Amino acid sequence: MNERKKTEQPVCHTFESLAGIPGLVQSVFTRHGGVSAPPYSSLNVAWNNGDSPDAVGENLVRVKKTLRMEHLVSGLQVHGATINEVDEQTLAGGERHGPVVLAPPGDALVTKLRGVGLMIKIADCQAIFLVDPGRGVIANIHSGWRGSVQGLPAKVVQFLHERFGCRPRDLYAAVSPSLGPCCGEFRNYREELPPSFWPFQSSPQYFDFWAISRWQLVEAGLRPERIEVAERCTVCETHDFFSYRGERTTGRMAAVIGWKEER
Repeated sequence: MNERKKTEQPVCHTFESLAGIPGLVQSVFTRHGGVSAPPYSSLNVAWNNGDSPDAVGENLVRVKKTLRMEHLVSGLQVHGATINEVDEQTLAGGERHGPVVLAPPGDALVTKLRGVGLMIKIADCQAIFLVDPGRGVIANIHSGWRGSVQGLPAKVVQFLHERFGCRPRDLYAAVSPSLGPCCGEFRNYREELPPSFWPFQSSPQYFDFWAISRWQLVEAGLRPERIEVAERCTVCETHDFFSYRGERTTGRMAAVIGWKEER
């Protein structure tokens, strides 16, 4: 995983396994390089957490400029299992909020369009990128523990197969910095998590959701060697990442994937 150090501009993490795919743009932004004041300092991309709307708008402009995407698409995340395809109709009819086109509420975005950055907002939850280089299809999934319980990653894999003919074994996956096994405490896990998750305890009442996501993707048909997990805990590293568990009142990071426009 590569890191850019200049704090006067957005600092991004990229995945080595995706870096060689022609035309693909993929970045998980850290909290650095924006204009928001504490406790949202500094690259907060969420409108609904108490930050200044002007600051959020400027932060999103910086994200868009960094990626050089014609369109940046996001939507209200509801910790559910709704999958939205971003097509020409979405771009033409979607409400615009600053530099962002708003998709319908949901927790997964899928597209074949060029020049469109799919943005998921995170602060402990996982953003999971899926890529089918051959068919030119990408997805970005917001998967917190509720999304994991609902099997959202596997549902998106199935959606890609049914809608675009993607074979799971052809997909690449990358899991963003997120809640780690060191900090994934679930005191009421017997009520909140299914028994299939219980073997993934890293210690009593602590769960490894990095391993859970990897397991769910492999069960959905992905090849293990095509799954890259950042393995950086947002709670432990609040100097670089926003963390709801670690900070409560805080910002949200942008995780974006897209195809460059064909020239």
